[in-house]
Amino acid sequence: MVTTLSESSDLSAWIALNLIKGLGNAKLLALLQAFHTPENIFATSLQQLKTVVPEPIAISISQGIQIDNIEPTLSWLEKDQNHIITLGDANYPKQLLEISNPPAMLYATGNLSCLQQTGIAIVGSRNATVQGEKNAAHFALDLNRNGLCVVSGMALGIDGAAHRGAIQGNGQTIAVVGTGLDIVYPAKHRELAHQIAARGLIISEFPIGTPSKPQNFPQRNRIISGLSIGCLVVEANIGSGSLITAKLAAEQGREVFAIPGSIHSPVSKGCHQLIKQGAKLVESSKDILEELNNTLPNISPIGPTTQVGTNNPETNTLLDLMGYDAMHFDRLASLSGLTPEALSSMLILLELEGKIAVLPGGQYQRLI
Repeated sequence: MVTTLSESSDLSAWIALNLIKGLGNAKLLALLQAFHTPENIFATSLQQLKTVVPEPIAISISQGIQIDNIEPTLSWLEKDQNHIITLGDANYPKQLLEISNPPAMLYATGNLSCLQQTGIAIVGSRNATVQGEKNAAHFALDLNRNGLCVVSGMALGIDGAAHRGAIQGNGQTIAVVGTGLDIVYPAKHRELAHQIAARGLIISEFPIGTPSKPQNFPQRNRIISGLSIGCLVVEANIGSGSLITAKLAAEQGREVFAIPGSIHSPVSKGCHQLIKQGAKLVESSKDILEELNNTLPNISPIGPTTQVGTNNPETNTLLDLMGYDAMHFDRLASLSGLTPEALSSMLILLELEGKIAVLPGGQYQRLI
């Protein structure tokens, strides 16, 4: 990103404020409300600052902009794909202005036009099942092809699968992360982060250099839901962060959707709880698109959704026998009446076709 001298000066004040220890977004918003601009804040007397923020923070601000502190961020900003978006910018997403405690400043890497697209949040368990990740990817792909930008948190499990599904579509996806944008977390998603930045967008409200901290992730969830007109929970344990995102979405007036699952699965219990509380039970992306079209007629017309199935009668019979819960090889052999050799051959074929997953302990699970 290339900046003019005046823009650089303005950004320096924003960056410096965001680096003040203990300030936080809520206090920063209070300062902006009181003094209007970052430059005015730094020019304000210590006594006036103390009327808005605690004395230690006021003292830090009164010491002025520390060039050494902001230099790493200015260097990061020089790269073409990197941006800083503040509350006063034209690129600031309008939907975030509707939430309480909107981030005063966002760091971004990638395609800023994603922020102007209609977003749909897809979130879920980090310890997702194979079926759950498959569902997340399919829903993301279909929703993406129907004009929605997929928003998630780039975590392991459901989040990562949702981003990958969107990348297979038109590539419009936003990852809201809980670290500085010079850090990829989790490290396993380094390649995914590159793919998102190349076609979509990665954003964070946390300064460059901020490491992964547990308290950062619930905080970033309000941005995931805030950027979206609805939130789909694919899998979630009771008490998981995904339920926090869904709760925030409901409080922000967004639609909440949940995919049901096995009554025996821990990662289905959170979705079932949401459905009991009024979330819309969905079985396909069409359910979501129809619901959103009722309230937002400017959504793109519903297109064909991805259908996964098989027309082979023998494999259909075996898949029907498997049901949707994990099943041991011996149980499958008993139910199907197939010899171990014949069953093994058919399971290998189904695995290669992406219709089942092989699980530890000789178990198999249907994916369609």
